[in-house]
Amino acid sequence: MNNVVLITGASSGIGKATAKLLLANGYKVYAGARRVENLKELEYLGARIMPLDVTDEASLQSAIGTVIDAEGRLDILINNAGYGAHGAIEDIPMSEARRQFDVNLFGLARLTQLALPIMRRQGSGKIVNISSIAGKITMPLGGWYHASKYALEAYSYALRAEVRRFGIKAILIEPGAIKTEWDIVALANLSKYSGNGPYAALTEKLHGKFRAGYRAGAPGPEVVAATILKALRSSRPAARYAVPFQARLILFMNWLLPDRILDAGINFLLK
Repeated sequence: MNNVVLITGASSGIGKATAKLLLANGYKVYAGARRVENLKELEYLGARIMPLDVTDEASLQSAIGTVIDAEGRLDILINNAGYGAHGAIEDIPMSEARRQFDVNLFGLARLTQLALPIMRRQGSGKIVNISSIAGKITMPLGGWYHASKYALEAYSYALRAEVRRFGIKAILIEPGAIKTEWDIVALANLSKYSGNGPYAALTEKLHGKFRAGYRAGAPGPEVVAATILKALRSSRPAARYAVPFQARLILFMNWLLPDRILDAGINFLLK
C-alpha cells in the first residue's frame, strides 16, 4: 500500500533514474513521457509505460485515468518533466517563453489538480516537484527558464501549505548540475536563439562554461533519485532538498553574499 507512483518525463535523466530506483525498491511505477519508445527499458523492469505530454489536457487525464483504473489509488506524483529555453531575453520569441511555462509550470500544475482529489479521498499522498537551484539563483541567458523555476518554487510553497491538512505532503527537489540530456537541449536552444547577433559573444562564453560544468564533475541522475527515495520514505519529509552538495553550497553562497558581489562573480566568470 501507499506505493503507487506516477512519474512524468521518465524517458531519460532524473525521471528514468528515479523510476528504476523505485522499481528496485518495490514501488509500482507508472512512467510517462512524450518519447514512449525510450521507456522500453523501464517496461522490461516492471513499470507500466504510457505516452504523456504535460501540455496536453487529454494526455494528462488519460495518464491519471490509467493509474486509477488499474490501482484505484495514486500515492505519489513525481512532476519531473521539464526543459530549458535558454537564450537572451531579447531574442527568445514569446511563443517559446509561453511554452517554457506550459511545460515547467502549467502542465505540472494541471496534473497536480487532477491528482489532488484522489489523494484527498485517500487522506494521504506525496507530490514531488523537480525544481532546480535555478529557482533560487539566476544566470544570464537563462531568464525564462529561471523565471519558470522561481514560479515553481512559489507555487510549491503555497501548495504545501494548502494540502498538508489533508495528509498530503508537497516536496521540492532542487538539483544543481547533473549529467543528463537537459544541458544538450538547453545549449541547443541557446545557440538557436542567441548564437548570432548582439549576444553571440556572451553566448559563446557561456556555452563553454555550461558544457564544462555539466560534463566535467557533475554527478549522474542517480544522486537525485536517491534523494527522492529518501524523501518518499520519510514520514516527515523536508520541504526542499538541494542535491548534490555543490548545489547546497551554491545556495548558501547566494544567501550569504550581497547582489553586488554575486554580480561581480558572474561578470568575472564570463570574462
